[in-house]
Parts: sequence; structure tokens; C-alpha cells
Amino acid sequence: MASAIARNKPVEETETKAVGTKLTQREIREIQDLIEAGIYISISDFVREAIRDKLRAIKVIKVRDINYKEAKNEVLSYYRTYKEAYPHEVADALELDYDLVWKITEELKEEKRLEVVE
Repeated sequence: MASAIARNKPVEETETKAVGTKLTQREIREIQDLIEAGIYISISDFVREAIRDKLRAIKVIKVRDINYKEAKNEVLSYYRTYKEAYPHEVADALELDYDLVWKITEELKEEKRLEVVE
């Protein structure tokens, strides 16, 4: 009964679960060298930090399906609100396709509604 409850509810950050993995002897030696150097306190500490680094490095990007006119209005509104931004920042924040935001940004510059800040 308890395992069914655990599968049906999201794991909170305060909950932990032990997982197992196999490492080569070379990997163990390299991790032990880092522990002896004082960089990590244990193999578990190293593994947790490696997992956190990997999770921070991978970002799932959602892209909304939106027509060009609405996207252009949202992009212009974003620039008006934040004053300065790179197109990739706008695309991420608005969940729009990067190429679409780039095209809109170029068009807004041609229309003199945006200017390049160097």
C-alpha cells in the first residue's frame, strides 16, 4: 500500500531515495583522489553533486504554438518591459521558437521599433 502512494504523488525535495549504480575501479580511484584532496567528503557526495550538475545543465524547452502577429506583440511587449534582452532570453521567457523570435526582432529593428544596444 505504501509503495502505491509513493508512485502516485510527486517526490518532494525533502524526501530521498537510495539508488544503486556500478562504477569501474578507475572511476572509484579518481573519485577517491578527489575525496583525499578534500573536494568531496564521500563517493555519495560526489555522485549527488554530479547528478545536480547534470540536472542543471539540461533544460527542457517548451515552445508554444502561436500565430506570428501575437508572437510579435508579445516580443515587443517583452522588450518594452525589460528594456534589454537577447533573442534567446526572449524565446525562453515567452516559450517561443528561437528562429521566430529572431525573425521578429530583426523585423522590429527594421521598423525602428527596436534598436541594437552595444
